[in-house]
Amino acid sequence: MNFTASSSTRRFRMQAPSILLTLVLSIAAAATLGCGAGMTSPPPPKLSGNTNVTVLLSSTANDQLSQFDLDFNSITLTSKAGKTVNLFTTSQNPEFIHLNGKAEPLLTVSVPQDVYTSATATIGGAVFTCVTLDPSANNLLIAGFAYGSTPSSQVAVNVPTPITITGTAMGLSLDMQVSQSATYSNCGAGGTYSITPNFNLAAVAFSPPLAEPLLDGRISSVNTADNSFTLVLAGGLMLAPNTVSAEGQTVSFHTSDNTVYQGINGFSALTVGTFVDMDAAIQSDGSQLATRIAIEDTDTSNLSVSTGPVLQTSSGQPSLFGFERQHQGFLTTSGQAGVFMPYSFGNALFQISGRFSNLQNLPFSASFDAANMFEGQNVYISTHATTVPGGFPYVLATTITMMPQTINGTVSAISSDGGFTTYTVALAPYDLIPALAVQPGQTTVLTNPSNVVVYVDGNTHLLNTKPLAVGNVVRFNGLLFNDNGTLRMDCGRVNDGVAE
Repeated sequence: MNFTASSSTRRFRMQAPSILLTLVLSIAAAATLGCGAGMTSPPPPKLSGNTNVTVLLSSTANDQLSQFDLDFNSITLTSKAGKTVNLFTTSQNPEFIHLNGKAEPLLTVSVPQDVYTSATATIGGAVFTCVTLDPSANNLLIAGFAYGSTPSSQVAVNVPTPITITGTAMGLSLDMQVSQSATYSNCGAGGTYSITPNFNLAAVAFSPPLAEPLLDGRISSVNTADNSFTLVLAGGLMLAPNTVSAEGQTVSFHTSDNTVYQGINGFSALTVGTFVDMDAAIQSDGSQLATRIAIEDTDTSNLSVSTGPVLQTSSGQPSLFGFERQHQGFLTTSGQAGVFMPYSFGNALFQISGRFSNLQNLPFSASFDAANMFEGQNVYISTHATTVPGGFPYVLATTITMMPQTINGTVSAISSDGGFTTYTVALAPYDLIPALAVQPGQTTVLTNPSNVVVYVDGNTHLLNTKPLAVGNVVRFNGLLFNDNGTLRMDCGRVNDGVAE
């Protein structure tokens, strides 16, 4: 039985057009390989003992939703003989849209070696969020659709191929199929919706090492004896605004002489309470190696950090409104963080993520500052504010860092520029960039917000199985720049696209 809780409306004043924040919170009660003649198959591996299994979270999504949080209560594997193994019983609170096309560790657990043919999951609270512009009133509309408890009958974990748990260490990829996991009739109040979490579960090998890019979190301990540390990853913001979010999973990392440090001189500068943006790689033994560690703000006093897209900038004052897809720090633990936050950036330091090393080779000026920031651009914001003011000046941003983001679009043209292959990509109308570009009073107006020119070179990881051809839908992940009104992406990763 469903019932609708009263919705709340929050208004923020700025010189740009009025912004309407609507939260809609409804609580639901609820291959067999043939052998040629004369050939013999190798014997199957002997299954005995246990294997350390790392569960990896991922998602496959287009650009319709801006956030998707779940409270996982359990995941259970069932073997071909009917034996069951529960991977965890402690609630986990991941956010899936930031995981589009990449991997993030959830936990590592010892699992009996066996062949597993099915899996189930139980999920408590669930919420997805869409953002759009109400053209009738030029209002920004943020709608969150939530279940207080997700019926088990609406949760599906697909195991396309039997999973053989064997060896010392291996992974399981739990990939959310976002388009199949949420439906809604309109992005706003009064519509119908459903939350039907749908996942694909598959085995993952750690040889060669498996990359885990762009992990954001808070350092909770440092071991100087072996140059290792533990990180509490950012979790999801359930039923925000003004709801404290549980932080995400805790993961241990070690470093090496090849670990790259950005913003600090080395491992000795890592301290408890520091917030980092980092890359890692899971080694063949299942251990986590930190390959890059970046600190955007080294002052830990009353520090809060958030990641997500810019929703609006003002031409009348140095301020922006940001969508907080993930948030950690003082404003979170004090219960003041929300999915929608106003920032003043008059004294902020603008930075570009150091994840890509080829910016100087791009055939255009790769810059990021207050003058060329645009709606839909993914940013990492730090602040030392202890309260959220009700008017301007808003929360004072200390740093604003441009971060890589994923776009899903249709390739309309292919060319070359310098040492790069370029792909002109048409975005869907619901993508935040074209949807929000028509707001009056914004700082930057893009010439053609529906098109992105993507630059691919030898550094780009091509993970797509379908060809990069005109007419195909593709996901590109990289740094997205505003080059005098033209959107250009320095691409780091390519995945198959998701139907629009």
